[in-house]
Amino acid sequence: MVVPDPRRQRAARRTLLGVVAALFAAMLTCKILKAGHLEQTALFYVGIPALIALTVVATARPRSTLGTIMATITVGLALAGPLLDEGVVCLVVAAPLFYLCGAIVGVIADWGRRSRGMQALLIVPLLFSAEGTVTSLPRGGEVTVTRVAPTGTDLDRALASPPVFGPVRSRLLRLKFPRPVRAGGAGLDPGATRHIDFTPRRSLGLGARPTARSMDLTVVRHTPGRLVFAITRDTTLARWLELTEAEFRWQGTRLAVTLRYRRTFDPAWYFGPVQRYGMREAAAYLAETFTGSTGP
Repeated sequence: MVVPDPRRQRAARRTLLGVVAALFAAMLTCKILKAGHLEQTALFYVGIPALIALTVVATARPRSTLGTIMATITVGLALAGPLLDEGVVCLVVAAPLFYLCGAIVGVIADWGRRSRGMQALLIVPLLFSAEGTVTSLPRGGEVTVTRVAPTGTDLDRALASPPVFGPVRSRLLRLKFPRPVRAGGAGLDPGATRHIDFTPRRSLGLGARPTARSMDLTVVRHTPGRLVFAITRDTTLARWLELTEAEFRWQGTRLAVTLRYRRTFDPAWYFGPVQRYGMREAAAYLAETFTGSTGP
């Protein structure tokens, strides 16, 4: 008969307590930040994983602090869908940032156990959570993608008509991002409009119902070979960024699509490149819709 080791039992209970305390602290902080409309700041995406990690450090004494932090974050992310009402896209995009912040705290904590006095470095991750609340970096962004249509394509006529959307080839955009399904409106003169319907939003929350998503655009400038739309209403991308303009420039069968937007998520060093890549993929899809081209 194997006699349980009381020390291991106490360590296991302490670790479990640390994990539960960390997840509860994260849930409570999330509710507070959402109530204060701070869910798109670095305080949310850096502060919460740092809080999870620091709570584990303070309440548990596992053999590997890093391993316990990674396991706790994994459980937290698995619960985040129904708990935070966020979709799969948000979880996938934010997960690397959560793991990175947790790993920094875990490495410092494990190092501090071997090198006394290093625990003070645990405050470092929290210093990066001020963006969006205390500080703010430039938010404007712009991407341009060019495609060449088959010979004989009339781009003036294509841009004057409602777009006919085809299948999405981008791996990123196929990751549960909203997909355009139909469009209405025509014309190139200033004041002409387009209305685009997208696939409905489906939340992971229990009992949640799909909600419609759409975008309205208005022509604000038109000269030969140049067309600029202003986004006047958007219930599609507003949770991810603020799309402001879509510009089309063409000469012959060569079409350049420029999307201008405003980043709404912090920190900039992480979400800046992520949103820029996403906008580039969206611009490429838009250019391919009007040219029928499937490559640069």
